[in-house]
Amino acid sequence: MVPDGLGMNAAADGEGFSVVRPTAPGRFVFASPHSGDLCPDDMRADPALPDASLRSAGDALVDRLIAPGAEGGAVLVLGRMHRAYVDLNRDPAELDPALIEGLAATNSSARTAAGYGVIPRTSGDGRPLYARRLSEAEAQARIARWHTPYHAALAGEMEGARARHGEAVLIDWHSMPARATAGAGGLRGPDVVLGDRHGSSCSGELTRRLRRAFETLGWRVALNRPYAGGWTTQVWGRPDDGFHAVQIELNRALYYDEAARAPSAGWSRTAKGVARVIAELLNNRA
Repeated sequence: MVPDGLGMNAAADGEGFSVVRPTAPGRFVFASPHSGDLCPDDMRADPALPDASLRSAGDALVDRLIAPGAEGGAVLVLGRMHRAYVDLNRDPAELDPALIEGLAATNSSARTAAGYGVIPRTSGDGRPLYARRLSEAEAQARIARWHTPYHAALAGEMEGARARHGEAVLIDWHSMPARATAGAGGLRGPDVVLGDRHGSSCSGELTRRLRRAFETLGWRVALNRPYAGGWTTQVWGRPDDGFHAVQIELNRALYYDEAARAPSAGWSRTAKGVARVIAELLNNRA
């Protein structure tokens, strides 16, 4: 799943991910864990589940939006597996006892209890993904084959960037459905949500710079609500250790027709806008 035109830079690909590494990589690593579209046959989802529901939680086209990052020196780490099969932005310990046989009911996170653990039980539009339960062996095999190698690749790129430049900066790119941030009366919410785990996962200057860059486009930006940053941001948001991380959520209403599952009329404007933000971010040496 390497974006068009960047295949020459692809390196260290695995079954479940692609890495696009520029000739002279900088300190930035761009990750897109949820833009993959592969759902292996062994998922054995509910046969009655519409395909639109199966794929409703994915980050459609985010890998294409962030492709200009490689031209500016950022390494891209792109997940290939669909989020419905395994969620690469979850702690591998977030197993759902309501889905997986033999697990004791423990103090699951709110996400896992809602059906969105590392192996999701629920689709993005709220439907059950399975008409069966999974064995623990099946769940652990998915994690070992797809989740673990993705994060090993991401760790390699982050540690390499810090070794070369003294620090590494992870931008974890996502998209959000328009309904996720809609206000009263169905009014559209923010165009972008920046998640820096309430100021703990990166320098304040990085968050401010990103906010300014998006607001210069005329886009509405929210900070940490409703997305403060997921597991990947938590793991790599360690400024004292030279690792900075911020999560970016783009409102799909900007660029994607969720009913048609295709780029909307806003695609070109959004792609140009994201490219401008990326250029400003990577060209700024502060």
